[in-house]
Amino acid sequence: MSLSLLLLSSSKADDTPYLSHALNWMADLVEPGSRWLFIPYAGVSISYDDYHAKVVDALAELDFTLDSAHQLSDPASALGEYDGVMVGGGNTFHLLHELYHHNLVEVLREQVANGLHYIGWSAGSNVAGDSIRTTNDMPIIQPPSFTALQLVPFQLNPHYIDYHPPGHHGETREQRLLEFTCVDPLMPVVGIQEGTALKRQGNALVLMGDKTGYLFQGSTQKQALPPGADLSRLL
Repeated sequence: MSLSLLLLSSSKADDTPYLSHALNWMADLVEPGSRWLFIPYAGVSISYDDYHAKVVDALAELDFTLDSAHQLSDPASALGEYDGVMVGGGNTFHLLHELYHHNLVEVLREQVANGLHYIGWSAGSNVAGDSIRTTNDMPIIQPPSFTALQLVPFQLNPHYIDYHPPGHHGETREQRLLEFTCVDPLMPVVGIQEGTALKRQGNALVLMGDKTGYLFQGSTQKQALPPGADLSRLL
């Protein structure tokens, strides 16, 4: 059974409605009548009920059922009843902490390997990588490990941007990611801009959307990845 993943950089692109830019991409994975489980644990300043309702409303035109993990007493045991999972954005540290707390890390890894579809955005994409060491988020809570779901064998950096405001003296995103590659030169990092995504189908990996992505690895300066780039070599 081949892995089927859609890893979105963000829940919005420019001023478009929530998740609307990704509806066509998601429709390729969300089959009519299918059952999906939403994982809301990255939401910290929004209630899980409200977060679930927001996603259901945004995806109303897709013909499927979306339950939420917070409504289940044991989401890890129930995972096998679903066709796919959607993992929302928010705080990556809180998300991974709760995935460990609910014993979902290993189960998700196994179920996705066995054909469970996976769609994530922002933090939900971050946790699909090797670890969460390249998240942009503040570590508001300490998960048992930074090791993530490892659905792809590299790091992700969603919301990638390298804007440096005039007069601001902090490091740019590029500098932060280059710091990572200095301490872990063998681990690739893929930066994906808002409005783009990575789509994995088996051993094929493609950059979706109309913006450039960026690859960081070793001491090499960042490598531009054109829209539609075949990144299968990273798997």
